[in-house]
Amino acid sequence: MPKYVYRFSEGGMDQKDLLGGKGANLAEMSRLGLPVPPGFTITTEACRAYMRDGHVPPDLRVEVTLALREMEDTLGRSLGDFHEPLLVSVRSGAKFSMPGMMETVLNVGLNDASVQGLTAVTGDERFAWDSYRRLLQMFGRTVLDIDGELFSGALEDLKTERGVRDDTELSAEDLRGLVATYKAVVREQSGADFPQHPRQQLDMAIEAVLRSWNTDRAVLYRRQEGIPNDLGTAVNVQAMVFGNLGPTSGTGVCFTRDPSTGHSGVYGDYLPNAQGEDVVAGIRNTVPLAELESLDAAAYAELRQAMRRLETHYRDLCDIEFTIEDGTLWLLQTRVGKRTAAAAFRVATQLVDEDLITMDEAIARVTGAQLGKLLFPQFDTEADTELLTTGMAASPGAAVGEIVFDNAQAVERSEAGAKVVLVRRETNPDDLQGMMVAAGILTARGGKTSHAAVVARGMGTCAVVGADELDVDAARRELRVGGRTLHAGDTIAIDGTSGRVYLGEVPVVDSPAMTYIAEGLDAGRAAAPDEETRELVEAVHRILSHADAARSLHVRANADTAEDARRARERGAEGIGLCRTEHMFLGERRELVERVILAADDDERDAALEALLPLQREDFVEILRAMDGLPATIRLIDPPLHEFLPDLTELSVEVALAAERGENDERRERLLTAVRRMHESNPMLGLRGVRLGLVVPGLFALQVRAVAQATARLRGEGADPRPEIMVPLVGSVRELQLVRQEAERVLAEEGRAADMLLDLPIGCMIELPRAALTAHRIAEQADFFSFGTNDLTQTTWGFSRDDVEAAFFSRYLANGVLRISPFETIDGEGVGPLVRAGVAGGRATKPHMHIGVCGEHGGDPESIHFFHDAGLDYVSCSPYRVPVARLEAGRAAVMAGQDATA
Repeated sequence: MPKYVYRFSEGGMDQKDLLGGKGANLAEMSRLGLPVPPGFTITTEACRAYMRDGHVPPDLRVEVTLALREMEDTLGRSLGDFHEPLLVSVRSGAKFSMPGMMETVLNVGLNDASVQGLTAVTGDERFAWDSYRRLLQMFGRTVLDIDGELFSGALEDLKTERGVRDDTELSAEDLRGLVATYKAVVREQSGADFPQHPRQQLDMAIEAVLRSWNTDRAVLYRRQEGIPNDLGTAVNVQAMVFGNLGPTSGTGVCFTRDPSTGHSGVYGDYLPNAQGEDVVAGIRNTVPLAELESLDAAAYAELRQAMRRLETHYRDLCDIEFTIEDGTLWLLQTRVGKRTAAAAFRVATQLVDEDLITMDEAIARVTGAQLGKLLFPQFDTEADTELLTTGMAASPGAAVGEIVFDNAQAVERSEAGAKVVLVRRETNPDDLQGMMVAAGILTARGGKTSHAAVVARGMGTCAVVGADELDVDAARRELRVGGRTLHAGDTIAIDGTSGRVYLGEVPVVDSPAMTYIAEGLDAGRAAAPDEETRELVEAVHRILSHADAARSLHVRANADTAEDARRARERGAEGIGLCRTEHMFLGERRELVERVILAADDDERDAALEALLPLQREDFVEILRAMDGLPATIRLIDPPLHEFLPDLTELSVEVALAAERGENDERRERLLTAVRRMHESNPMLGLRGVRLGLVVPGLFALQVRAVAQATARLRGEGADPRPEIMVPLVGSVRELQLVRQEAERVLAEEGRAADMLLDLPIGCMIELPRAALTAHRIAEQADFFSFGTNDLTQTTWGFSRDDVEAAFFSRYLANGVLRISPFETIDGEGVGPLVRAGVAGGRATKPHMHIGVCGEHGGDPESIHFFHDAGLDYVSCSPYRVPVARLEAGRAAVMAGQDATA
C-alpha cells in the first residue's frame, strides 16, 4: 500500500517528485530547525491516483486523520474547536513551481461557532471575522467554483459604501455583515449552505487542490513551460499563523537577492496586518521589505538570518514566504526563486565569486532561452518620449503594443498579428491566457512579488507593476492617467527595466549584451549605460566563454547569403551547416529556371544552365569569402521544381483567357504543358532533392561547377574557402553514388582548368527514415552526414508541417497527444532513435565520420542536449540563435558530466 501522507519531519529537499517542491522544502526547513508551522504533505501519488480513478484514494482519509491528530496534540488545539480552534491552510505544491496556477484555501476550520472561539482567544473580533470572510471567499471560488468576482465585487461595494480605500479600514461589524453576504452568495450559487463541519471543509479543500492540477490555466501553464501533465501536485496542510492580527503582525515575500537584477541585499514586499494571499494578489500595494526593520527590528533580524542560512544551504537565490504573528516570525515556504534573465547571469557569477558554486555549476544555472532574452533590442534612451507614469520594474524588457484589458481582447488582437500590452488593475491566475500572448504586462497594483510580477518573470515577459497613478477601468476599456484617457487599441510602451510607461511607439536599439556578442567585450562594456549593465555584460562573457571551452558540439549557422554568413560569424558561428541554394533561383532568375524546364533539347537546356552558372558562382564567392577559413556546407537544390513555376490554376486561367481573346502565347502554352506534366498531388514526397538532380540533366552539375569555380578563384586570391557539397533527400546509396560520380567528374574538370586539386567533401542529408536505417550503406559514398530533422520529423510522423500546424496541432497539444510541437523540439521517442541509428550506422562504416544537424532543432535548447548525447559533432541553426546554441552546447557537456558522476 502506498504511503500518501508525510509529516514535515519525515521528508527533505531531494523528494520533490513525491512531496512536490513546496512540501520538500517545508520538510527541509523543518529539518534545519527554522520556524515552520507544523503540518503534513499529501503526496503526488495521491494526485495521480485521483486523476486515474476519479476519486480520492480511500486510505487517504485515514492517513490524514492520523497526521491531523498528531498536529493537534503538538499544538494543544483541535481543528475547528469552539474555544481555541486550530485552523489550517491547504495549498498545492507541484514538483516544478507553477506560481498562481493552482489553488490555496486559508483558515480552514472556521465556522459560525469557532469564529467566536477565535475572537475569544485572540481578543480581536475584527480579526476573527476578517479570517472568516477570507475562508468563505477562497472556499467559494476554489472549492465550489463560484465566480470570484461575486466576492471581490461585494467587498469593493462595501468599501465604497463605507468610504474607505483598503479592507483594513473595515470594522468588525462591517466584516460580520460581509460574511453574511458571502454566505448568501454561496447558497445562491452552489445550492447549499457553506459547510460548517471543519473536517468536511478540510476534505473538500484537499480534493479541490487535487482537482486544480487539471484546471485550464494549470494545463495551459504546463504547456507553456514544458512541464509534463502526469506529475500531479502534492497538497500541503499546515497550521495557520496569522498576519492579520493587527499592527504587530503582517505577511511578506522576500528574496535573498533581487530577482530582477541579481544584486545581494534586502529585497521583497511586506504588508502589515494582512494574510499571505494579499501580497501575491496585489490587492494592496506593499511596503519595501527594508521598512520591516523599523516596524519590528527583532523579527527583521531573525528573517535576515534565516535568509542567509537558506541561501547558503541551497547555494542559490531563494524565494521565501513568511508571516509575522504578533511579533513571532514563521516561514511558510521557500524555493529556488524564479528570476529574470539578467539576474540569472549575475547571480550565477556572484555565487562563483563567493565560492558557493563552480563555473560548471554556473552555466548549468542559466539557459539559452535566458540568454536569448538578453539579446533582444531595448528602448533607445536618447529618443524623444512622452512619459505617462512610472511603476515598479518587475520583469526586464521593452514592450510596445496596443492596450488590451482582458484575455479575449489579448488573444483576438494577437491572433490578428498585433503586439499587445495587457493592462489590469491587478492580475490573477485567470489572466494567464492573456499574459502568455502579451508582449508586456502593466498593472496599477501589486509589488515585485505580486502575481503579475512572478508569472511575468517566469515567462520572461516584460512587466511593470504597482503603477498606482493608473486608473484602470476594464468595464469601459479605459485607462486614465495624468488627466489623459487612453482606450483599448491605443499604443503604449513599457520598460520593465526602469518601470517607465510611455505613450506611443518608442524606438529600440541593440542591447549591450548583443553589442558584446557582435563586437566584443570592450564594445559591450562601452554600450552599457551603467555599472549594473556592465556587470551583466561581464557575467554573460564569463559564462559564454566557459560554455565555449566546455562544449564538444561545434556550432554552425544556416546561412543563404553573404550577409547571413557575416552575421552568423559575428555571433560566434564556426561555419555554415546549411546553405540553401534554392533561394538563389528566385526573383529575376526564375525565368532562367523556366527555360531549363521548357528546353526542347539538350542544347537549349545547356544554354539556360550556362546563363545561371555565373550568377551561382558569384553567390558562392561572396558566401565563402564571408566564411573564409571555416567550413560551409552547401546543399544542392532541394524543393520540388514546381515551386519555381507559376501556379497551375492561375496559369490555366491566363491561357484560357488569352485563347478567348484570340491571342496566341506560345511560351505560356508550353509552360502550362510543362506545369501540368510536373504537377504532383504531394510534391514534398515527389520530384525533389536528389531525385530532381537525377531527372533534370545538368542541374546538380551546374551547382557543383559554380562551387568549384568559386573555390578556385578564392584560393587564387590567397583565401581559404572550405565548401562541402551536400546532397538532399537521399534514401538509397545508389542515388548518392550517381550524384557523387557526376560531382567528382565536374570537380576534376574544374581542378584541371584551375591547375589545383579540388577534392571537396561530398556528403548527404539524412532526412528519411530509410536513410537513417541504411546509414551504414550510404556512408560508403558519403564523406559526412547532416540530419535534416525537419523532414525527418515530417516523414516519421506522416505530417506535412505547413498543413498540420494550422489544422490540428492546437488540438493535439490541448488533449495531450503532443507535449510540444515535434518541429520545435525533437521527438526523442520517435525521431530520436532514427538519429541515433544514423549516427551508429555511419560510424560503423567510417568511425571518424563527421556528423551534424541542420534542421531548426539545431537551435532548440532541449534538442541540443539530445544531439550532444547522440554523439553529433555540430549543430547548425539560424544566425540569431548561434549564441544560444553555444551556451546550450556547453551546458549539455557540463550537465552530462554531472549526471555521469552523480
